[in-house]
Amino acid sequence: MKELQLLIDGEFVNGEAGWFDNVNPVNGEVVAKVAHASAADVDRAVQAGKKTMLGEWGNFSIQERGALLSKVANRITERFDDFLEAEIADTGKPKSLAANIDIPRGAANFQIFADQARSFGSESFMQSTPDGKGAVNYVQRVPLGVVGVICPWNLPLLLMTWKVAPALAAGNTVVVKPSEETPSTATLLAEVMAEILPPGVFNLVHGFGPGSAGEAITTHPDISAITFTGESSTGEAIMKIAAEGMKAVSFELGGKNPAIIFEDADFDAAVAGTLRSVFTNCGQVCLCSERVYVERPIFDKFVNALKVGAQSFVLGDPYDSETSFGPLISKEHREKVLSYFDLAVEEGATVICGGGIPTFNNELDNGFFVEPTIWTGLPENARVIKEEIFGPVCHIQVFDSESEVIEMANDSEYGLAASVWTQNISRAHRVSQRIESGIVWVNDWYLRDLRTPFGGVKRSGLGREGGIYSLNFYSELKNICIKL
Repeated sequence: MKELQLLIDGEFVNGEAGWFDNVNPVNGEVVAKVAHASAADVDRAVQAGKKTMLGEWGNFSIQERGALLSKVANRITERFDDFLEAEIADTGKPKSLAANIDIPRGAANFQIFADQARSFGSESFMQSTPDGKGAVNYVQRVPLGVVGVICPWNLPLLLMTWKVAPALAAGNTVVVKPSEETPSTATLLAEVMAEILPPGVFNLVHGFGPGSAGEAITTHPDISAITFTGESSTGEAIMKIAAEGMKAVSFELGGKNPAIIFEDADFDAAVAGTLRSVFTNCGQVCLCSERVYVERPIFDKFVNALKVGAQSFVLGDPYDSETSFGPLISKEHREKVLSYFDLAVEEGATVICGGGIPTFNNELDNGFFVEPTIWTGLPENARVIKEEIFGPVCHIQVFDSESEVIEMANDSEYGLAASVWTQNISRAHRVSQRIESGIVWVNDWYLRDLRTPFGGVKRSGLGREGGIYSLNFYSELKNICIKL
């Protein structure tokens, strides 16, 4: 049985709060014991981060930090198979998905922010003065200090490195708490960090939220900033706590994202793209489309095509090359998703496909699989249309006009992402500008340029990360004025 330890001040140690199980969602088996960090463990991690900020790490130049982060990226690539195995054991996602998205992006995040840090410039402004001699103002970016990084379970390595890489590039140190559901790739990353970075720069603590490591991070007086990806309600709770210490916060929270398909869309591309946007990673992506709106002339044809596509997914062993669909992350999460399956029927939905648990007649029956599910026929005020489910589900609604679909798309407390499918370029711009969300894709989904701002509006988040936007969040901006 593997034991996944904490990394504090460059040393792997057990947690004072004991151990907890890491369960494989494919078959329900315990695959590792995980060290449970106490509040005292978290404090030691924070103090280690502070110490190296005042010492070795704090004296590194931007170029030196960037060179070390490039080594981290290369080391992840060298240990690709180890990271891939760990990601699959934690999440159960198909090998093809993890190998093509999660692990490559984990390495790429370090390389991209290493490059940005090394090439990142500063603004300066010439100022006139009454005596005619003038002044020069320039902007200095100063590290925040010790940053608390609280990560989700759906894309554990990708989203952790998306936060850790720019935080370190900007000169901070970090205390990272991965989800208790997915501790393995975080522990592997800790091994890489221990090889390359000075002790205390990257600290890893395993645990839970309230009353555990997560709460200890958010309440610690020496944590300067918190970056969090997860449920909106959890983000709200963290924000209340962070307000007491005036901590900087960056939140990427929930979504109930719309996909809008106009009659003039490339039909086959729209179907293929919507299958991706609804069912990727078993629907466990904050950017997934749970609300699909289709213009009336193509509605029936589209519903049938999406049904055929959903029924073509192969559920099974993630290492089987035929498998294209994995399990939900845990038994508890499956129970939540299944409750929405029942609720949709109670609210009057027509079940186009799915709505149950698949049968394998082998050990996979002990896993946490559900069927890809499509509904129609519900009013826009139905709970399954309003509430984030975070599973392989969508409701398809008909619309008749551009103004009608924009109103329905915006009638949500969330605003993370949207997809618009049309070949009318004027409509594409017009609709995209009126959709209330942080990201709008036209004729695609999840096409990411990592230099662009990423984040949501309303209950979908606070702040933006990506490219210079990440480096600005992880830095204090200081103005220095030099009188000539």
